[in-house]
Amino acid sequence: MIPHKRHDAILSLIKRQGYASIEQLTQEFGVTPQTIRRDLNALADEGLVRRVHGGAGLESSTVNTAYQTRKTLNLEAKRRIAALLAGKIPDRASLFINIGTSNEVVAEALLDHQGLEVITNNLNVAAILQHKEDFNVIIAGGQVRSRDGGIIGEATIDFINQFKVDYGIIGISGIDEDGSLLEFDYQEVRVAQAIIHNSRQVYLIADHSKFHRNAVVRQGRITQIDALFTDRRPPQAICQLMASHDVALHIAGDEESDTTSPALAGEA
Repeated sequence: MIPHKRHDAILSLIKRQGYASIEQLTQEFGVTPQTIRRDLNALADEGLVRRVHGGAGLESSTVNTAYQTRKTLNLEAKRRIAALLAGKIPDRASLFINIGTSNEVVAEALLDHQGLEVITNNLNVAAILQHKEDFNVIIAGGQVRSRDGGIIGEATIDFINQFKVDYGIIGISGIDEDGSLLEFDYQEVRVAQAIIHNSRQVYLIADHSKFHRNAVVRQGRITQIDALFTDRRPPQAICQLMASHDVALHIAGDEESDTTSPALAGEA
């Protein structure tokens, strides 16, 4: 079994049990304890599991990983995905960009575009785009979260509801196998729902780690988006759900190219 497939299998087992020991995983996968330790350390570095003595358990479903840590997690994969997504956005388009470190990488990837109008509830996105003289950057009003520069609250929702844009670009903390889009903050979720409802096309950016993360608040369903941009094929159940609802799948390969045709989203 190649490492990333073993990682997925380890995550599925830990998700079912809540905890798995090194001894159990060694027997389950027929590899050495040293290999399992490396696997668990790699998964912990991605924020997918919590290392404890003798094994690993699930990360919290109620508290997100710290912002500064999330900025560095899977950064190269995020850059490839962002470049792929940015290539689908035409010049002189209007778009929402919401909270999340992946969306901040998307903002960087959009700097070569011309004439964009961007409405955002992310102060970091606004800071990245502010120097583009041909961009019109609009910041939503509301309560600023000190931990990550996100803007949330009723005023933010009212502000978003004033617009109807070409593209809504949203991030997510976790995607359940039943297609639920999951977040940690219900106020952030309500803003994201407003973005979805006021966008003609909704693009979701999520690296592979999001397919195995638990979070407590349901933001919506993957069937509400028009396209998913990621770096690995999602679990088969999600692929089938996307295919049945005509949700396009775009996978960024090592050379920042679209390696999967949307028409093949439901195939094994």
